Amino acid sequence: MFTTNELLEKINRHISELKFTRQPEGLYEPVSYVLSLGGKRIRPLLMLMAYNLYKEDVELIFSPATGIEVYHNYTLLHDDLMDKAEMRRGKSTVHKVWNENAAILSGDAMLVLAYQFMAACPSASLKEVLDLFSMTALEICEGQQMDMEFESRKDVSEAEYLEMIRLKTSVLLACSLKIGAVLAGASQEDADRLYDFGINLGVAFQLKDDLLDVYGNPEVFGKNIGGDILCNKKTYLLIKAFERADEQQRRALSFWIDADTYVPEKKITAVTALYDEIGVKNLCESLMEEYTFRARAALLSVAVSDERKQALKELMEQLMFREV
Repeated sequence: MFTTNELLEKINRHISELKFTRQPEGLYEPVSYVLSLGGKRIRPLLMLMAYNLYKEDVELIFSPATGIEVYHNYTLLHDDLMDKAEMRRGKSTVHKVWNENAAILSGDAMLVLAYQFMAACPSASLKEVLDLFSMTALEICEGQQMDMEFESRKDVSEAEYLEMIRLKTSVLLACSLKIGAVLAGASQEDADRLYDFGINLGVAFQLKDDLLDVYGNPEVFGKNIGGDILCNKKTYLLIKAFERADEQQRRALSFWIDADTYVPEKKITAVTALYDEIGVKNLCESLMEEYTFRARAALLSVAVSDERKQALKELMEQLMFREV
């Protein structure tokens, strides 16, 4: 059985060696650029780890693992365009290096490429894999639409938010794990348990992100703290703050949400102070722990030895206790 680092090294090397030789070059250069930016490669890693629970010949699924990473980066490319983001992983985004039209078209090409990579799996599993991948891609669009609609609302509920992050973040982690299990010939029960593991891990992962954006160490986090506060993003922290605030606190929150002009540092400091008063940090940590517990329980129920599952357990702990 391979270690997590060995699997990560394998898939990183495979992706770094990809060559897009079709013409015109202008369509494929942004694709190569996006993939060259790196990242944690969590999704292809999870697919390989799930497969490796049952089989050792992980090279056989490098193509679908690449497909899941190409798809993920396609979503980031279009997210950056929608958000008008200028930087991704410390480098200029595609629409800044090229232009918006290039970002749209090269992103579309990445979606097609992702399907081509995904389809290069054993024919016996092809329909199940593509059905799951297609449903996941559709759910991610649904989650993105919900996230956009939340921008103009102050009444987003906890349940709505959790459903949005399930769709926008969790389903792709879950899909990666389940496809790995399916391609390894795991039982339907194990494949479903690994999917549940991914869903709960994804929700906990996003809640951790919400926390880090407000309470992380900027020197470790790698970006400025308070970005979600400045753009009035409907995070779990903001939703619970509005839900639990008294009248005075609600007025103060609304003042900062509605303000057209402000000093960024003052807004971050004021809203963080309100979060501290209302106690939403502890609420977020508690919910994150609850989803981590559910993820751990789902992984525990997978019918392979604890020794083989240890690497997935350790990865989960790293993601939950990370500072970046």
